[in-house]
Amino acid sequence: MTYLLIVAPFVVATAIVTLATVRRPHFARRMAASGICALALLALTAVFDNVMIAAGLFTYPPEHLSGVRIGLAPLEDFSYPLCAAFLVPAVFTLLTRRTRVEATA
Repeated sequence: MTYLLIVAPFVVATAIVTLATVRRPHFARRMAASGICALALLALTAVFDNVMIAAGLFTYPPEHLSGVRIGLAPLEDFSYPLCAAFLVPAVFTLLTRRTRVEATA
């Protein structure tokens, strides 16, 4: 099994849950904030994954990777912070009770 197959359900779940919040208030603002957060997390992932791989803390079997890398880090490593940046706020939004003003707007 490749890492892309492992990551795919998380990406799909993130897209579904995020799209479920489209009709909630402040969707555009939440997406902008998630995008900024995603950029920061992706930058940190690029730096620290490369440092940890270069230091020999862990390796990946090449037969399970797509082959695309950013430095030493495989592309698949970047899906987790990307999903977290969008999934966590979406879940929080869905679990937050709507007020009467929000429900009628």
